[in-house]
Parts: sequence; structure tokens; C-alpha cells
Amino acid sequence: MTVKDKSKSRGRPRAFDREKALERAQALFHAQGYEGVGVAALAQAMEINPPSLYAAFGSKAALFDEILGRYARASPLLEALDMAKASPATVLADVLHKAAILYSADPATLGCMVLEGGRGTDADAACRARGCRDASVQAMRDFVARTHPDKADVVADYMTAVMSGLSADARAGHSTQRLTAIADMAALAIKAMLTPD
Repeated sequence: MTVKDKSKSRGRPRAFDREKALERAQALFHAQGYEGVGVAALAQAMEINPPSLYAAFGSKAALFDEILGRYARASPLLEALDMAKASPATVLADVLHKAAILYSADPATLGCMVLEGGRGTDADAACRARGCRDASVQAMRDFVARTHPDKADVVADYMTAVMSGLSADARAGHSTQRLTAIADMAALAIKAMLTPD
């Protein structure tokens, strides 16, 4: 009687590249919104199976939360606030101009993922996105308060409203040229708000 060797190697499973997986999931969430993408589509894009997605991230909501943080940390928009040497009006004008370009740069990921996520219909996901947005608003408020404490609230609120409008217009298909024109006009209003009477 002959015993067959069953020790054939099936090969190692491919290593899980967390950063690459997050990048792919981020692109899907950005393009389709939280509600527009299911776990199966996320897992396929991330090149893992759904149980592995749950094992690695806990839930779709927890994955979205991690991606929101990743998106916010990589944003060049608020980086300017930390490294600002110019006047607040100049820095905020630059932030708006960069937002207009960034929001319209890639047809697959138009608008701001955080701002658009806050408009979603899934209450938990929208709350997570609004929390991320609120942290950015607070950063702008703190930045303006360094030199113009009496104007910090209104300027931060105005910036948020303009950026939200730029994001929505980008999603609606407005060109970069149109968005930068709006950003430049809004910059004039900010300059007027921050100029002493």
C-alpha cells in the first residue's frame, strides 16, 4: 500500500498591505459615499474577503472612521494653518484656492470626502464625518483667534460655508476655473473681515 504525500504546499496567503487597502477603500467611499458602497465591494477593492475586512477593521463604520482620519491628516488644506507665517487673510485665501483645485482635480473623487460624508443619510457615518469636519473648523477658529479673537467664529463659519459650497459645486461638475473664481471672491470677503476698521 502506498501513502500519498499530502504535504503539497498551497503557498502562503498574500500579505495584507493595510495602507494599500485603506487607499482603495478611501477611493470608493470618496466616489460613492458611505451608503453607496457595500462591504462586498469594499472587500473586493481591498483584495480581501469580507470576514478579513471585519477582522482587520471591526465594521464598515469603523473602517470609514479610520479613513476619515486618514483623509483629514493627508489634507494640505489645514496644514497651512500649522505652518502659517503670513497674515491670516493670506493663509485662508490660500486654503480656499487649494480646496477649489483639490475638490475638482480628480473626476473619480470630486468634492471633499468629509464634507460630503456629513451630508449622508446613514446617521452614524454622517455623525463621524461631521465630527471630523468640526475638528477642522475648530482648527480654523483657533488659527484666526491668534490674531483676531473677536472675528474667529464668523471667519471659521464663513470658511466652512464656502468650502462646503465648493465641495458641492465640484460634485455637481463645476470646473476648477469656476471654483477658483469663487474661492478668490470669498478671499476678498475674508480680507475685508480681517482688516481693521
